[in-house]
Amino acid sequence: MVKDRGMWLALALSLVFLPYALPQQKGASIERSLFDAVNRERRQQGLPALRWDDALAGAARKHAVHMAEQNSLSHQFSGEAGLPARVAQAGVRHSWLAENIAQGTSSGDIHEQFMKSPAHRGNILDSDMDAVGIGVAQAEGKWFAVEDFCKTK
Repeated sequence: MVKDRGMWLALALSLVFLPYALPQQKGASIERSLFDAVNRERRQQGLPALRWDDALAGAARKHAVHMAEQNSLSHQFSGEAGLPARVAQAGVRHSWLAENIAQGTSSGDIHEQFMKSPAHRGNILDSDMDAVGIGVAQAEGKWFAVEDFCKTK
């Protein structure tokens, strides 16, 4: 009987937390897919791969959440710190920064938008950059994506 109660408790807890875990897992999958796509584009141009930076990703995720909450794209919302301050608050030491933002239905959709935009494509293929952090957040069936690039000190 004790085993049955434990099983039921585990089932009940999984049902409570499952709605929160699935979007987070999907978000991590989209972030990874975007990271792979960035480095694939760089390799095709003979550029070194960017390394993943957890602190940059944290700053990117926070900004992606702001965009999702506003249901709008912006590099900076009223009352929000700008990119240099956001990454500094995350503990990133950098000498150069760039940011890509987009919204789409999938990682492929988002990456395609970045590559069709000369400015965003330029950030992805900037040979001075050596690190990237990517964050996504979902709202109303759309994914809001932020790619923060930097040249570390």
